[in-house]
Amino acid sequence: MGETPSRLHELANRAGTWLALSAAASERHTAAVVADRFEQIVWRDTYGQSAALRELAEELNERGDHPQGHPQGHTYGHAPDPTHSHALAPTHDHVTDLLTDVFLAAYKVRPRVRERAEMVPSRLVNHQVVTALVESLEFAELRRATVGDPYAAAMAVLAQAAELRRMLERSRAAQEQAQQAEKGRRDTRNAATAVGEMLQRAADGAAEDGTVQDPDADAVHRAIGTAEAAEAAARQAAQGAGQALAAVTPGIRVVARKAAAKAAEATREEAEMMRAWGVGPGELERLPFEPRARLAERLRTSRLAQWAELIGRFRQMARGERARKVENTVGELVGVTLGNDLSRVIPSELANLGLPELRAVFAARYAAGELMLYDSQGEQSTGQGAVIACVDTSHSMYEAGPGSVTREAWAKACALALLDQARAAGRDFVGILFSAADKIRVFRFPADRPADIAQVLDFAETFLGGGTSFQTPLTAASELLAEEFNDSARARGDIVLITDGECDVTEEWMRVRNDAKHVLGFRVFGVAIGAPPATGADSVLAALCDNLRSIEDLTDVHAAADLFRVI
Repeated sequence: MGETPSRLHELANRAGTWLALSAAASERHTAAVVADRFEQIVWRDTYGQSAALRELAEELNERGDHPQGHPQGHTYGHAPDPTHSHALAPTHDHVTDLLTDVFLAAYKVRPRVRERAEMVPSRLVNHQVVTALVESLEFAELRRATVGDPYAAAMAVLAQAAELRRMLERSRAAQEQAQQAEKGRRDTRNAATAVGEMLQRAADGAAEDGTVQDPDADAVHRAIGTAEAAEAAARQAAQGAGQALAAVTPGIRVVARKAAAKAAEATREEAEMMRAWGVGPGELERLPFEPRARLAERLRTSRLAQWAELIGRFRQMARGERARKVENTVGELVGVTLGNDLSRVIPSELANLGLPELRAVFAARYAAGELMLYDSQGEQSTGQGAVIACVDTSHSMYEAGPGSVTREAWAKACALALLDQARAAGRDFVGILFSAADKIRVFRFPADRPADIAQVLDFAETFLGGGTSFQTPLTAASELLAEEFNDSARARGDIVLITDGECDVTEEWMRVRNDAKHVLGFRVFGVAIGAPPATGADSVLAALCDNLRSIEDLTDVHAAADLFRVI
């Protein structure tokens, strides 16, 4: 071993590269997206609250890390810690790290993706996936709905599940190569540590003049040789991983764009669905994760979920009609009222003159001063009491019309728009569902409290079935208005009766009802759905209602537009 240096400083010079590597203070990262402590807490809390995220991580771990279906080093049912971002994590955690990165990229205001050189090799596939997502225009569109909203960011991750799965499957070979590169890097670091340990042993046994015993010097040289071999193997593994990743990068970019577009569409649809049901962004932000997730699931799966678009159009139409009630200025119209001034009769009233069966009704309302007129500046709004929607839920209301819209769906969409109308005017709203004489459900929405979305959904989903009785709901409505009048002296409420049927009422009940109407000053508006014969002059509906309209096209929300100008 004549070439073996016998001086400690000579051994130290040769081992210097490995000593520096062993003592390196900086670590590469397992997280591609830089996150502060608060953002890590947000992810940890969201991950802990969302069973769907944990199930997705478990599924992708099983598919991505163990292609033969035999996971190693991970017990399913116990999700890995989602918050680690530094040091060498077990290789099976790379999927959970990917979900963390996708979440943070969607959640953060200005997400920053680390440089590739900062990543541990086993997370290079994650880095490429996240980079492809963040650089896509589709992801920028998605972030409009997810920034600062943990729930929306989590839903965006879940919406991309199929595409994330596809990207992991396509990059499986690259991931295996990356893990080999990670192993090579780890072996190199271990070998460098061994060099330091052997040099320390040599130093401990060195003479005062720095001479090192041959066995100790040989041990140092062997450790350096092992480190050099490990470094060469790691370099080769890293080169192979880079080539494998380069091969799948174009495919990752294509799938990433599709994933972002799909997530953007899903978040947009959910936001539109929430708006259709009257749930505003502020209310959503105040909801904890699980109640919000349950609400979204209920909205997606409720019996009337397929008509959310109809409900949204009704509410939009009602907002437009409210906007037409301009502020009082000289020479402008401010709404609709009742009277017998033929110069101000609204078009829908005049249209009744074209139907022979409604001419007598027009004449009777003219004599009573109950025609709908454009309200001029300076006149007081008629309605002050509660708005009450009596919605028929008899068996026939389940029938579908044009566009597969059922009569029930149209009626309840109209009622929910009336709820908005009442709240905008500071009036109480009551929804009464009825069918046969013994079947009725009453839903009260006081003006001084926010409308509870769970109660709104109960109202929308409830269907009683059976026959039709007008006396039961109209009696309940009259009693509610009397109660309101006695409690707060508010009169002139509005009752909207929405039905597709016709039934008899007793003379005695009619007298009692007319007396109450005279005292309380309420108005009754009738909407006959898909049943023109029920609007004839001799019909019970015509006798009950101050104003009656017939709806045949259930896809046309504007057929009831004048109702929202009157109420």
